[in-house]
Amino acid sequence: MPMLTIPVLLHTLVAEAADRAGFDNGLVPAEWAQPTQNPKFGDYQSNHAFRLGRAMKTNPRAVAEQINAVIADHPAVEATAVAGPGFINFTLNDSFLAAQLGRQVEDPHRGIAQSGQGRTVVIDYSSPNVAKRMHVGHMRSTIIGNTLDRLHRAQGWTVVADNHIGDWGTQFGKLIVAWNLWLDQAAFDRDPIGELERLYVKFGSEADDDMNAQARAETAKLQSGDPENHALWTQFIEASMVEFNRVYDRLGVTFDEVLGESFYNPVLPDVVESLKALGIAEDSDGAVVVRWGEDGPKGLADTVLVIQKQDGAFLYGTTDLATLQHRRDTWAPDRVIYVTDTRQQLHFRQVFDAWERWQPGHGMDLMHTWFGMLVLPEGAMSTRKGNVIRLLDLVDESVKRARAVVDEKSPDLDDNERAAVAEAVGTGAIRYADLSQNPQSNVTFTWDKMLSLEGNTAPYLMYSYARCRSIQRKGDATGSIEGLGVSGPYERALVMQLLRLGAAVATATSAHRPNLFCDYVYETANVFNRFYREERVLNAATDADRRRRLALVEATARVLGEGFQILGIEPLARM
Repeated sequence: MPMLTIPVLLHTLVAEAADRAGFDNGLVPAEWAQPTQNPKFGDYQSNHAFRLGRAMKTNPRAVAEQINAVIADHPAVEATAVAGPGFINFTLNDSFLAAQLGRQVEDPHRGIAQSGQGRTVVIDYSSPNVAKRMHVGHMRSTIIGNTLDRLHRAQGWTVVADNHIGDWGTQFGKLIVAWNLWLDQAAFDRDPIGELERLYVKFGSEADDDMNAQARAETAKLQSGDPENHALWTQFIEASMVEFNRVYDRLGVTFDEVLGESFYNPVLPDVVESLKALGIAEDSDGAVVVRWGEDGPKGLADTVLVIQKQDGAFLYGTTDLATLQHRRDTWAPDRVIYVTDTRQQLHFRQVFDAWERWQPGHGMDLMHTWFGMLVLPEGAMSTRKGNVIRLLDLVDESVKRARAVVDEKSPDLDDNERAAVAEAVGTGAIRYADLSQNPQSNVTFTWDKMLSLEGNTAPYLMYSYARCRSIQRKGDATGSIEGLGVSGPYERALVMQLLRLGAAVATATSAHRPNLFCDYVYETANVFNRFYREERVLNAATDADRRRRLALVEATARVLGEGFQILGIEPLARM
């Protein structure tokens, strides 16, 4: 049976009391109790009575006092009090808190509510373009998307992680022309993506009108099934996937599905014809468009989505509609999430609205999770301009810096272990540096900021986990939670923090903001380190104190380990 979390338990007590006091709980939606901002006012606070009073247009404090008077006794609750304009504050029982933490850390889900059980979500993220190296501009979609993937899995969702790669379009015509003109076969054999990228940049800087026309002709040949061009295109994709997977393997990213734009190309004419037949799309100067008039939905008024150009070519919007159709028919998901940068907000509003009109009653919750831009101090990156920072180079530099610190501070580790620690710290630092920021903020890339090993960083969190394991090694502890209890303010603060894991996961998932979960994990490390500074663990005054505090160390390690799993950070027993 799933464990009942404290916020849900306290709301249930308040709602049951409200019912006994004669109030209609149906006037307001359920809202779980929240931790108080100041511990002197108790541990948790419910605003249910306040909201009922407002809904009834009566005095919320009077409602709160009536409800508080009939709240049932419960082993979890030490005391209740009405506060402010109508809040009910709860002080929890220490024995209950210890027992609840024990249940949480022994639970296979660490007490995280499995609210996604029986539900499916497709998450579309990363989506690099074939024949180009992944650069730091791809980092945000890849890392944010993968963490949303992990957050949903932690809540029991069935997740389909779909990498919708860019493997179709006019860039391949340009690349084919460049290949035929300038290929260095030896360079391609040594570094396939490096040579393809060189060819693409060279075309961008040297192409004239005739070469651009030739590129369009080569694109048309590819799309019509020309065997020679198709063979080249396949070679480009295979080389690209090897390169992409090198990055994904280093960053701990995996996908359930990898389908490029080309997969959907055969059905695009039918999509366009269906939209036209239903009056959703119309001809416009030789092109086909979906148009929103001045009375269109908010943000879409007087906008146009082109789904077929004058030359017959299809566009991203057409492919995105076909992709939604495929996802519905293949997985029947409850939710589809797209993780892209801010520039695509209008595009996805248009696609989602066009889909709603084309396939009403489809049953999918469509969401665009956008993030701010990652730019260099001198401006935007461009493969064509050749001013990109390769993602593998970033990973290598981060691991190199981490290795220097490990070599200095942990010379007792053997070479293989130091290499493994450096890899985990270096990749963890990159993931966390991005995840810990509000995803919707623009980020200016600097090496030192991205690779910092101090402050609110992955290395600090990883060191906190390693400290737990170090304490246990020194104390010959078994990793048991036997003797778990609460005594004193520092132990109590740690127990309360550990018990908030499930709420932190739920909040970050519903808001699509991994940084909120980073905040929780960082604060957990801070509270644990404060506990360690203030309370003797191995040299505690009594055996009972020692067992209790060692049990808290193990509980902390389990909660931090769960947090690391969600953030894609490797927990290290030694650093």
